[in-house]
Amino acid sequence: MLRSHNAALVLDLLRAAGGDGISRLELAERTGLTPQAVSKITGRLREDGMATEAGRRPSTGGKPRMVLRLVPSAAHAVGLHLDRDELTAVLVDLAGTVVASRSRALDLGGPVPHAISAAAGEVRALLAVGPERVLGVGVGMPGPLDHRTGVPGRVTGAPGWAGVPLRDELAERLGVPVVLDKDTNAAVLGLALRGLPRTEPGAESAADPGHGVAGPAGGRADGDPASPAAPACPGSLTSPASPASSASSASSGSPGSPGSLTSLASPAHSAPAAAAPGSFAYLHLGTGLGAGLVIGGVVHRGARTGAGEFGHQVVQLDGPVCPCGNRGCIEALCLAAVARGEFGEAARVLGTGAANLVRLLDVEQVLLGGRTVLAAAETFVRGVGEVIGDDAVHVALAESGAYPVAEGAAQLVLAPLFGRMEATDSANRA
Repeated sequence: MLRSHNAALVLDLLRAAGGDGISRLELAERTGLTPQAVSKITGRLREDGMATEAGRRPSTGGKPRMVLRLVPSAAHAVGLHLDRDELTAVLVDLAGTVVASRSRALDLGGPVPHAISAAAGEVRALLAVGPERVLGVGVGMPGPLDHRTGVPGRVTGAPGWAGVPLRDELAERLGVPVVLDKDTNAAVLGLALRGLPRTEPGAESAADPGHGVAGPAGGRADGDPASPAAPACPGSLTSPASPASSASSASSGSPGSPGSLTSLASPAHSAPAAAAPGSFAYLHLGTGLGAGLVIGGVVHRGARTGAGEFGHQVVQLDGPVCPCGNRGCIEALCLAAVARGEFGEAARVLGTGAANLVRLLDVEQVLLGGRTVLAAAETFVRGVGEVIGDDAVHVALAESGAYPVAEGAAQLVLAPLFGRMEATDSANRA
């Protein structure tokens, strides 16, 4: 049922409605589905425990409408952040709310087996809290890494991770699906999903006004044979809760270019609504420096999954040696300035890289985050903005939760449930 494109549409609107709920008629209007199809989908969601009745709206002349709401506690996901010196784990419900968290010291550059055991142990401790249904575990860590195969590369300062099948090993230890991505990609996904507008009434696809998906019998996948057939949708969903389908996807390992993008649009549309920020960069300065990029409404990873290695652009040819082996990298210069207590200088260096990024990609916003930025937030926002020197580019702190990378990693698992990721990215589930 959760593989259904139309079920994802309905579930996403239930999530957006929050505690106020939404009526079946409104669901039909906003998805373009027939009332009968919506009734079938919501009936299955109620049977599955993911939706429940939330009372009736006052009458406006006709029969009072029954409204439905999402049941956030019906399922959970775990998000892991493997930082260079700390491991953070969060348990997140369907609404994206953190219901439990854990953290401990971690030496990412130390023995890899120890780090994997520590990560698995923190997940088990969270699961001991008692969530009945866990859809999977999302992991964010420094790159470079290949999110399609779930294998890290030569992580700066921690080269021992190169070639380690981290995703598959965690999945085997924990017995649940696992998704691996770069820490900044996880964080930027979480940020984008927080601010993305939802489907509005009347915003129908020209090619398919009913947003239908062809089912086995030629009708829609929601089982409404009266609905006209529509072409199969490449964005039809695979639930991360299905180990069999996940394993099949992982084994295919197709590196096609669609797998390098994460769609943030509602599945009713081929692109985000016009009001959504089309392009922005998230710069994360903590123990290292990286970037998460949203270009044209999708998380951009690059054809070889290496996009976002922002900290290793060289801006000083005769600069200090960076752990990556080059000289004068922004990361090395920023962290050296911070170590000296010169936050203004660190902001100027960060702004130099941000200005290059703005000119190269024409992004509309630059959002800043990470523990080092938060230690001197006003200095970094002001300094980066001054160096960029473009009033049309919005520079601000990222409005994220307390654990931006870990929460974003949990969204790597939850997003497909609500139709917020391309099915081709299911190749990154084990």
